[in-house]
Amino acid sequence: MIRILFFSLFLLGCHQVFSQTCCSGGVPLSNNLGLPNEGKGSFTVGLNYDYNNLNTLNAGSDKLNDDSRLRITNSILLNAGYAISDRFSLEALFTWVNQTRTISQFGNENFSETQGIGDAVFLVKYAIPNVLGSQSVFNVGVGTKAPFGKSDLTTTEGFQLTADLQPGSGAWDLLGWLSISKGLNFRPSATLSGSITYRATGENTSYLNNTSIYEFGNVVQTNIGYTDQFLLFNTIINPGLILKYRKASSDKVESSELPNTGGEWVFVRPELAVKITPSVTFNSRLEIPFYSYVEGTQLTPTLRFTAGITVLLKKNKVLNTIN
Repeated sequence: MIRILFFSLFLLGCHQVFSQTCCSGGVPLSNNLGLPNEGKGSFTVGLNYDYNNLNTLNAGSDKLNDDSRLRITNSILLNAGYAISDRFSLEALFTWVNQTRTISQFGNENFSETQGIGDAVFLVKYAIPNVLGSQSVFNVGVGTKAPFGKSDLTTTEGFQLTADLQPGSGAWDLLGWLSISKGLNFRPSATLSGSITYRATGENTSYLNNTSIYEFGNVVQTNIGYTDQFLLFNTIINPGLILKYRKASSDKVESSELPNTGGEWVFVRPELAVKITPSVTFNSRLEIPFYSYVEGTQLTPTLRFTAGITVLLKKNKVLNTIN
């Protein structure tokens, strides 16, 4: 009884002092899946930097006039993909994350920071060409999120930080991923694409020094977008515009829903890819929230920016280089 009372007071204190957890402040795993299959024997590596700024406080869909809370997540993302055949491929995503939280109230500032290796994702994918006629590809993938990151970091005073500030989740998740793309007949350089990712989260059974069980909410994310290709100054560029929808269920502690977690978001995401060489591509995208509805009161994303390099290596090219 004493343990339950202490735990309830702890949660209440965290919500009052830190003004709630948020569902969009962690490592952007689902955002960075889906390396293309470039043919049997191809190996693709991507290195990206992701900046996520959360400085908007919402109650439901209403934006509150309060900018005293700031969450910033900086992530380094390493993708690697290998095509076993023209249809089967493997993909892995490894992460490093730095998170800060600043609360300024009544002339006082509360600052928290964590950093370290984050969780990783492993996918097995299968591509089916020409599902919607020529120039179309349908992809299906299944995999897991592995809890590589620490989930028990503490403050300098020795208190364990809440789950939303930990580099890792402490749980194994199941992932399902579908995507489809179709070249447009009226403009051969243009592509219409869509994808959906579903993450069924597992339980962190060692939360708060093995005194509780924490489970992040399941997440579904869909994207639909248009990309094109142009030649500018003898360089191939691919601009695109993506509409993204994300829904997160409420987190749970001891199987009970945690207040002020979960919600729905709609983002507009302009993208730009530049072909530096035939095998090296620079990628960038800016994600701007268009609509959000959160359960209770939460910080929601204000701005997100991602940029990085993707390198494509063909197996036969690597062998020729070695010889």
